[in-house]
Amino acid sequence: MFMRFNTKLLTLFLDPISTQYYSISDGERVNIVLSPSLYWVKKISLPVKYARDAKKLLPSLFEDTLPEGNYSYSVYKKEDEFFIFAYEDKIILDAMSKVGISLSNVSSVHFAQSEMQGIEGAVKINESQSIYVKDDMLILVPCCWIEESGNLDMSELTLSKHKVVLQQYAHIVENSSLYKIGAVLVVLLLLVFGEYLITLQKTSEVRELKDELFTKNKLKPTMLQNKSMLKKYKTIHEKQTKLREYTSYLLSLRLQGSEKLSKLTLKDKTLDAEFSGASEVTLSRIQNTLKSKKVKFTTEIKNNTLHLEMLL
Repeated sequence: MFMRFNTKLLTLFLDPISTQYYSISDGERVNIVLSPSLYWVKKISLPVKYARDAKKLLPSLFEDTLPEGNYSYSVYKKEDEFFIFAYEDKIILDAMSKVGISLSNVSSVHFAQSEMQGIEGAVKINESQSIYVKDDMLILVPCCWIEESGNLDMSELTLSKHKVVLQQYAHIVENSSLYKIGAVLVVLLLLVFGEYLITLQKTSEVRELKDELFTKNKLKPTMLQNKSMLKKYKTIHEKQTKLREYTSYLLSLRLQGSEKLSKLTLKDKTLDAEFSGASEVTLSRIQNTLKSKKVKFTTEIKNNTLHLEMLL
């Protein structure tokens, strides 16, 4: 949809759905406001202070959003946040050509996002779509989603300083550029091939060192076997460590009078101990000590003998 407004320069709202053709006389200059369907926009916070510092980050910020195409980028800052844009010059130029607008007749191009923040409610921009502002973002939706939509009226619009720079031949890659790119790729290929040869040599050296190490330490021929053996010895080490710790706990217990550690037995995954002449007070002290050490155990007093079983 294309609409004219009485301003110092004619301001036109460019929408790709429009089929209206508009003739502009030689030398006439117009301003263009781009429909949201002609660009991608995000509002984000960035760890930089100025828009010029943010501009070099834009391709990566849109990397996972844009479909395939040849994009240009723009950005402006509002308070503490940045509004970042991606657009295809060719698509915008084709939309202008469709309605009879030459780039030579264009005085300035602006995003609707930066120019139409002041609209109230929803505004219809063509037969099937409307726009409205939500959280500083200009939203494009089907008309059927909006119960009431006003007509597009930009007669009082004062354009901002946020302009879009269109590159008429941004989508064309010259042959000279292709040759330069090809030369760079050849150099990179040679560098990669050189790195590959060096890597092969280093790999061979590492393999020889590994074989020498395995032979010297009588290791198994495969890493799977060695990992299995390591797991086995780790289990043994953990069991032996717990055995030493638990034995130390038992030997450091304070016993009363005739109480004594009469038997200490290792059975597979348990350490069994018997205390003869043990009282309920001693039982309680032993239980508290082992609980404080987070030892898994069971106890039983039978015939004045305390039976203690600890899980390794």
